[in-house]
Amino acid sequence: MYVKYAEVVNEMSPEAVRASAGSGSSGPFTPATGAIAAVVRTLNTAQDLLGKIRAVDFLGPLALRIYLAPVFWMAGVNKIDFGTLLPYASTVSWFESLGIPLPAFNAFLAGWTETLGAILLILGLATRWISIPLIGTMMVAITAVHWENGWLAISAGDGFFATERTMGAIERLSRAKEILREHGDYPWLTENGSLVMLNNGIEFAATYLIMLLVLLFAGGGRYLSLDYWIARKFRNN
Repeated sequence: MYVKYAEVVNEMSPEAVRASAGSGSSGPFTPATGAIAAVVRTLNTAQDLLGKIRAVDFLGPLALRIYLAPVFWMAGVNKIDFGTLLPYASTVSWFESLGIPLPAFNAFLAGWTETLGAILLILGLATRWISIPLIGTMMVAITAVHWENGWLAISAGDGFFATERTMGAIERLSRAKEILREHGDYPWLTENGSLVMLNNGIEFAATYLIMLLVLLFAGGGRYLSLDYWIARKFRNN
């Protein structure tokens, strides 16, 4: 909640207006002080208009939930064999190669956290609670998988986040394109998308973590989440 300065200024004396503007002058009321009051009124009007969009503030958490749900669903179902409800052997081997302790248990935990997390995000159910273990999976992904590769998910040859690794990848990508142009059907190969070199940095995982942090603090949003209706039914505040 903010103070409506324009309403206050309208009731103030010229001396008070000057003081609030920090003019420090004891001279007569001037067009400058009147202009300051007009600017304050305009800014308050703009702030009032901006405040009206709070009527649809539930769209922010909803958008995050809709965006993150398929991300975690795909991550989860690619780890879990739904015939046995256990992680794939290849997933366990991958976790072991990353140096993650108890690889079978942690692969099981990560896979089901991501799979069930996706469902809960879509429903807007226990949004804040499920955000906590999902944040944990992202922190493990950042530190165990992506950290040594830098920031970029896709290699770039220049820019603030470019590294020797990504610049070397772009050099190799350029050579690969030359070979494909000379010996392959390059227009057909790139018809549905450009060739890129994956860097596998922390960029995507960090982005998902930040989005989850927002959901942890803001919740699933009003109206279009089960959390909202459950809280409305069973909580007093």
